[in-house]
Amino acid sequence: MQIDVINMKEKICEPIIINPFDDVYSPSDDSYLFLDFIKSNISQEMFDEIPIKEIRNILDLGTGTGIIAIFLASLNLFPSQIYAADILQNAIKCAQMNEKRNKIKKKINYIQSNLFESFPNNLKNSFDIIFFNPPYLPSIKSIEKRTIDYSWDGGVDGLIVLSKFFSQVEMYLNNQKKCHIYYMCSSNTNLDELYRFLDQNGFKNEVLMKRHIFFEYIFLNRATRK
Repeated sequence: MQIDVINMKEKICEPIIINPFDDVYSPSDDSYLFLDFIKSNISQEMFDEIPIKEIRNILDLGTGTGIIAIFLASLNLFPSQIYAADILQNAIKCAQMNEKRNKIKKKINYIQSNLFESFPNNLKNSFDIIFFNPPYLPSIKSIEKRTIDYSWDGGVDGLIVLSKFFSQVEMYLNNQKKCHIYYMCSSNTNLDELYRFLDQNGFKNEVLMKRHIFFEYIFLNRATRK
């Protein structure tokens, strides 16, 4: 298995991403932490201990430029459907532009939605894997907000969007299998409150990777149902 993973890493190329929109979040350190984890934990048969052939649906929530969904589609490993969702219409446009730029054809399904608000009913109980890069930083009261600031502003404790997400996500997870949720947070997020909330809502949390950025650490987490 380890040999397969090493060989995969040597062959994997990251997508070429452009972003002409001022209100769409461009790939940053947190985006690439997701990609690094995927590259380090995928082989021809398995992704993070889940058989690839058993993965039915994958969701990239808050897709932004589409980098994660496009990267997954470009691997040509998943027989599953890949969905990319974002609250912003410009993010959907940007992701579709990047899909074409990377010559990915009709592999990604797009949904413009505030979290799961506009998801069709047929997607309930359907996702085996969800990637979510939410607004996770605490608000800065002294600045006047621009549209792009909503991509990082998670409210007073950095938890507003994360708590809404974990309050809603259960009904969209495949209830027949073990499912993985990968999400980002920061050392500036109220982590004690976040992890307590997850525990109280039936999720086990594990920090998978971390990276030091300026005056904070960013954490890639995996949440699974207990």
